[in-house]
This record gives sequence, C-alpha cells and structure tokens, in this order.
Amino acid sequence: MTKPEAPNNLHEIDPLMMDYLLDHYRKPHNFGTIENADVKHEEGNPSCGDQIEITAKVKDGVIEDIKFSGKGCIISQSAASILTDLMKGEKLERVKEFTREDMLENMGIEIGPMRLKCALLALKVLKAGVYGQAEWPGEEDED
Repeated sequence: MTKPEAPNNLHEIDPLMMDYLLDHYRKPHNFGTIENADVKHEEGNPSCGDQIEITAKVKDGVIEDIKFSGKGCIISQSAASILTDLMKGEKLERVKEFTREDMLENMGIEIGPMRLKCALLALKVLKAGVYGQAEWPGEEDED
C-alpha cells in the first residue's frame, strides 16, 4: 500500500485539523518578544515572504520562556505557535534532538512539498538560535 499524496492546497485538509491550525494562526500561543533573551534568531523564507523571530530565556539549560514574532502563511505561523508550546520548559538538548519529522508530526496534517519550508521555518530559526549560528549541524539533512 502506498502513502497517499500530501495535499498541495489547504482546502484538501481534514476540517478538524484545519481548525487546529487556524486556532494557532488566529490566536497564536507565545506571540511576542522577550527582552534580554538568551536565545534570539530571525530568518525568513524569501520564496514566500514568511518571517519568524524566536526569543527565549534559558536557565540551567532549560527554556523557561519562549516567544515568537513574525508574519506569514497559516502553516508557518501555526508551526511557530505549536513549536513554542512544545519547547517551553524543555532542555536545550531536546531542541537539538527535535527533528523535522517531529515537527511535521506535531503539525497534525500532511505537508506537501510546496509547504515544507513554511512548516519547518520555526524549527530552523529555533535550532539556529540555540546553536548560535546561522546553520546548525545536520541542517542540510533537514531540507
């Protein structure tokens, strides 16, 4: 049995999962910025205009608070909201271990190739901020 092809437009998504994403988009969790953040990184996706900045306060290797700001499509902004929910209270090692598959699984929908960069932008920004560099080890495997 072959896996069904991922939808390329948002109208093909299960309505319940679309509600989940729309909720994160309309009322994003952890939206804003943290002054004097220990982790701060911002990037955009030039092909579509999505932009995300993530800031975090870290104490003893644990993310005490995390916020994001930016603009973009439902997928990129929902992903940032979901990711910040997942990472609040986690050790930095958890961020480093969190994979693209983990991110996509937590989105709750199949992400087609046209929307993959949108769904992974927040993860890319967070990992780059945690590693303290524009790219993190293994990023080439994440695209």
